[in-house]
Amino acid sequence: MQNQRLEHPFDAIVDEHSRVLILGSFPSIKSFEDNFYYAHPRNLFWPILESIFHVELHSNSERRTFALEQGIALWDTYGSLVREEGNSSDSNLKELTPNDFHTFFKKHPNIKHIFFTGRKAEQGYKKYFGDISIPTILLPSTSPAYAAMKREEKARHYQAIKDALEN
Repeated sequence: MQNQRLEHPFDAIVDEHSRVLILGSFPSIKSFEDNFYYAHPRNLFWPILESIFHVELHSNSERRTFALEQGIALWDTYGSLVREEGNSSDSNLKELTPNDFHTFFKKHPNIKHIFFTGRKAEQGYKKYFGDISIPTILLPSTSPAYAAMKREEKARHYQAIKDALEN
């Protein structure tokens, strides 16, 4: 397998009404193929949000609309990196270049909470942008690779997103 330099393939989902930012590390191979966040069919991100918000989302268009209507922005900590071909694991990410969060938050000042969908996303953000004073919360990964925690327990953690939007 060869290493390949990758640029983030799609834009953040965000608008002027976004109040919560959910950050992953970098899109998986399946997300690259589908051109959308958390696209792997076994990733629990969208099913968990559906259960918390009591909705059914059948397409990426519906997911995008839902996120924006709720005030949820989606992006990733890293804008480019090197990854071994065929391996989406966070442990396989190297030569990481973060996205520009100083500029992002200047453009989106209504974001008041940041949630990370895994430790790699959190570590990179805090390494480069620890000076930004927006509260952060680390959530458990929804990736199929993280099976140590049951779906119901993950959903309890993700309830913090809805709580942040309601306050």
